[in-house]
Amino acid sequence: MKHTSNSRSYDLAGLYTLSLRLVIGWTYFSAFWRRLVLENKLIPDEAGYIGEKFNHFLPNALGIKPIIEYLVTHPDALETSMITFTIIEAVVGLCIILGLFTRLMSIGIFGLALGILLGSGWIGTTCLDEWQIGVLGIAGGFVLFLTGSGPFSMDHYFIKKNTPFTHKKWFLWLGSGVLPLSKPKTIVLAGSVFIFGLTLYTNQYFHGGVWGTLHNKSVKPKVEISNVSLNASEITFEIYRTQGADVYGSFLIGIQFLDKNGTVLKALDLNDLSKFPKEHIKNHYVAKVKPGKHSLIIPLGSKADLTVNLHDISVKQEDIHTVKLIDISGIEWTAGVK
Repeated sequence: MKHTSNSRSYDLAGLYTLSLRLVIGWTYFSAFWRRLVLENKLIPDEAGYIGEKFNHFLPNALGIKPIIEYLVTHPDALETSMITFTIIEAVVGLCIILGLFTRLMSIGIFGLALGILLGSGWIGTTCLDEWQIGVLGIAGGFVLFLTGSGPFSMDHYFIKKNTPFTHKKWFLWLGSGVLPLSKPKTIVLAGSVFIFGLTLYTNQYFHGGVWGTLHNKSVKPKVEISNVSLNASEITFEIYRTQGADVYGSFLIGIQFLDKNGTVLKALDLNDLSKFPKEHIKNHYVAKVKPGKHSLIIPLGSKADLTVNLHDISVKQEDIHTVKLIDISGIEWTAGVK
């Protein structure tokens, strides 16, 4: 009688979470649908390549930055990873929708959501989009693991058909049915506290959303300048765009080289930058700095070495003291020449 009562309780729990299961399942399956069916975003040399989107995560990722950097500096490994990742999302999402091996797939949901949270939880121009998707996916995956699937699922179908594997203990852990927990209240409380703590920590880490000053790194572009080197005929420096919206680049309309008094010794305007020689741009990652129609385009997460000829400067080149970059928005970034 007790077992029957428990089974009934889990059937109801799985039934009540049906809408959650369907929505979460589509959230992940739709990633596959968008990337491969509606459009093919898995082709490296074409616009919209998902690997470039992955590159956008790099500057402010939490804990997994070395993994992302390795992949975006190894295009073949990145392409393989993006294909594998998309297939996993398709399988996990579809199986969650169908309620097939629900608990195993909920672990997949938890892992995928955690990856989104750590990699891109800082991205979102208005509503902290990626952070919300990540934390809600983690919480949803945990709930689906606890409840399993109810009557409208493949798991339930196999149970009702008395399929032999549904009598195995592993099915209760990987499929649906009565979850064999000796202390369910302790497990639920511990898991919930952990997820809530992770939510608060990442909200504060990425956005200052718990205390202090609220900030959003997706609103304004930021370009870091480093590794400035000067020789007899040219100057080379590294630029790295670490903040701003991921859907469009920083549009650089000016590069100036100043002396210690702030006098401009050499300047490149938007016309010069729109024709900037590609051979003088050495990109590090798959997101590439490149000349556009009216500016030099710097996508989020891109890093490149720029080389500028100085043969037309009439003063001594060692007088160059500062490199200044000017964005179309009016934002300026500077770095000293050592």
